[in-house]
Amino acid sequence: MKNLTHVFGSLYHPQKALLIYQQENSGKQVYIESYDIDPQGYPINAHPLSVTEGAALAKALHTNQSKHTAFLKPAGLLPKNLLYLDTERNGYAIWHTPKQNRKLFFKAGLGINNGFAHIPALIWKATKQGLAIYALIDDKDVNLDTELYHAPFFNTYHDGRVCMGNVAISISKNCGLEDFIAQWEQAFFDSYFSHIMQNHNPVKGNMVQLWQSLIDTEKQFPLKSLIPHQKTLKHLIR
Repeated sequence: MKNLTHVFGSLYHPQKALLIYQQENSGKQVYIESYDIDPQGYPINAHPLSVTEGAALAKALHTNQSKHTAFLKPAGLLPKNLLYLDTERNGYAIWHTPKQNRKLFFKAGLGINNGFAHIPALIWKATKQGLAIYALIDDKDVNLDTELYHAPFFNTYHDGRVCMGNVAISISKNCGLEDFIAQWEQAFFDSYFSHIMQNHNPVKGNMVQLWQSLIDTEKQFPLKSLIPHQKTLKHLIR
């Protein structure tokens, strides 16, 4: 038998072994025999599974399941801006944010000052590993048929994915929903916008000039500069 100990990273020692007997011609009646394991790894001291042992096993299984189900679990009521939630191991969340005035950071070579600017309403879709972002013309009645637009930012691909560069984002396997959303929004807005991805200009006209005209002004974001994405919200739900 191949030794797989190195794969697990930590050394585990056997403590108990359970042997389950099933009554003949019955799918319900079972008897569980418990064995202790000696230092050499051999089963000894066969005995019926005790209530204490059963409770310890149930607790261990429950703890493991709790860690799994904690991912994207809300602390209370679902946030009002949440649109869709998948809490499986590789799950994701979709939410929206209204148009707002945010501080943005730009790489020095772009010739755009860091500062506050009005941005459009946004749709966010995030997993543990990555983020995609889209713009909205109107977020008053978001539904499955709501048309999406390219998010008007540098560092975004044509399909909506965001290049986070060297920004450190580490979502734990038991990260709650509110913290998950907050971490992704903070990571996005705290990063430096630096370049266009794969020749994808997400706005009509010159994006550098667009942001130069908006930074540290009271101008609302010009929605006419947004480009339709040819997708609706339902296309984000897989």
